[in-house]
Amino acid sequence: MTRLIVRLLINAVALWLTTLIVSGVKVVPFAPADTLAWVLTYLLVAIIFGIVNGVIGNFIRIVAFPIYILTLGLIALVVNSLLLLLVSWISSLIGFGLHVDGFWWGVVGALVLALISWLIGIILRPLVGTDRR
Repeated sequence: MTRLIVRLLINAVALWLTTLIVSGVKVVPFAPADTLAWVLTYLLVAIIFGIVNGVIGNFIRIVAFPIYILTLGLIALVVNSLLLLLVSWISSLIGFGLHVDGFWWGVVGALVLALISWLIGIILRPLVGTDRR
């Protein structure tokens, strides 16, 4: 349970940093747009992203495994971009959340998001531990 919460927080912080770096990826908070609304919006988008990536992303990676091999993994950029666009679409249905300006912004955003969450994960790995009970 601790790993799940830490993973959620890592994704939320990585998403926040991605929105600061990539101009085509934005988060729109729910009203009122105070600090708590911003934090809760980032956490909600991180939850949606985790569910989409965990369910749909893993299914796509299993089904498209031969394409991953043929493209030497470069198809992962396209898949991650489409997953980010899907999260953007889902969060737009509830009226707030992630907004991606287009496919190429999704590619850049997915790449930056993956790199930042990887770096934060490496930094926090000693704090969380690696045992899987």
